[in-house]
Amino acid sequence: MPAVFGNMGRDSFDKLTFREYHSENIAELRQLYALRSQLVKSRKQLRTGEHAREQMPIQSIRANQILEAALTALEGEICFVEQEISLIIRSDGGLVETYSLARSVLGVGPVIATDLIIKTGNFKTIDTARKAASYAGVCPFPNTSGNMVGKSRTSPFADKELKSLLYMGAKSAVKHNKEYRLYYQKKQLEGKPHFLIMNNVMNKLLRTIYSVVNSKMPYSRDYICLDPREINKNVNGSEKIVA
Repeated sequence: MPAVFGNMGRDSFDKLTFREYHSENIAELRQLYALRSQLVKSRKQLRTGEHAREQMPIQSIRANQILEAALTALEGEICFVEQEISLIIRSDGGLVETYSLARSVLGVGPVIATDLIIKTGNFKTIDTARKAASYAGVCPFPNTSGNMVGKSRTSPFADKELKSLLYMGAKSAVKHNKEYRLYYQKKQLEGKPHFLIMNNVMNKLLRTIYSVVNSKMPYSRDYICLDPREINKNVNGSEKIVA
């Protein structure tokens, strides 16, 4: 992978920094994924227009035929792009490993796994769950003014697409994963609002993904993701940080 050194200088060699660029496969994935997003957006717009036309008293048979042909073509192109994305991932040992590990986590589908690989540089550029949470905007900024107490706001610099995907993944995890479902119910009993709980679930989901990727061990239904800030004491009374 290409790399360059910055801050070159005879008197400041100790200040050299190593900058690692994305691989060609990551760059290719990024462009294909962006194209897929555009195609999906176009499909959604056409379907929205289709619903509006269905309410009109007079239907154009020809317009409906053209619309159906356009939607069919878009479906085919989206499928083709997804196949290309899958092919690139399967052809790269490093990518296919992290992709499979991320997919093993309940609630993480192919789109979330691919999006995370692209935007985190295969979990190397953004190398911790904390950084990923900050990047996705799921680290809340407390707002205590007036009736906004207990709510939170999101950084305007957050990646809203990734946050939206993580939200959908968190919903799926709460529905299908017993650990996450119990966590959600516990926070509900504590009186926490829905979106605050879901924000915490998204954080928890990211910690789980990074844990399985770093440990190279697929997610297990018996796996319990512990907050790295939690501290356990061993038998001798010394402190040990649980990752």
